[in-house]
Amino acid sequence: MDTKVFRSMSYGVYVVGSMDGDRPVGCIANSIMQITSSPATVAVSLNHDNYTNGCVAKSGIFSFSILGQKSDPGLIGGFGFRSGRDADKFEGVAYRMVSGCPVIEDSCGYVVCRVIDRMETATHTVFLGEVVDGAVSPAQEEPMTYAYYHQVIKGKSPKNAPTYLPEEEAAQPESRAVWVCQICGYVYEGDPLPEGFQCPVCRQDASHFKREVR
Repeated sequence: MDTKVFRSMSYGVYVVGSMDGDRPVGCIANSIMQITSSPATVAVSLNHDNYTNGCVAKSGIFSFSILGQKSDPGLIGGFGFRSGRDADKFEGVAYRMVSGCPVIEDSCGYVVCRVIDRMETATHTVFLGEVVDGAVSPAQEEPMTYAYYHQVIKGKSPKNAPTYLPEEEAAQPESRAVWVCQICGYVYEGDPLPEGFQCPVCRQDASHFKREVR
């Protein structure tokens, strides 16, 4: 089977938020869909290894902030390539609490849900949520699609993402030099790496980049 066919499906890029007691937690997700309009119901898929998964299951609530094309790409690195077990992902991020859940200010809008059901797969939990709140942000224009993230920002999928493809890690035919972020997989196409360069996705400095010939 050609798994690249899944890239032809429509996906967004979202920050899913929940609570670990009094502490906000979150992760990046791209598999979210509306199930019904009345009552408004959505489904979100979260990897079993994501710390946020257990927090959603325990708290019974989750939010998702819809990232836009103008959203800071560093949100993807901060929420997608670190674990909430070890880091406060909301530190330094503009957010507010809505109906008991954290939502990102730098987004196209947000939705807050109460968990009403769940389904387990081999690697992911699909949480079904009844919408309890939501709003659109006038600051953003176009939502960020999964395709835009790959084609324009040139980022890779976190390994816990439903749409992660192992072949993303495969070596390419040798033809040119690039610099690869060892934290999030961002590829800078050029050589040498500019002085003082910072990864646009995870905000790591040049010391975290490795030169590769592809």
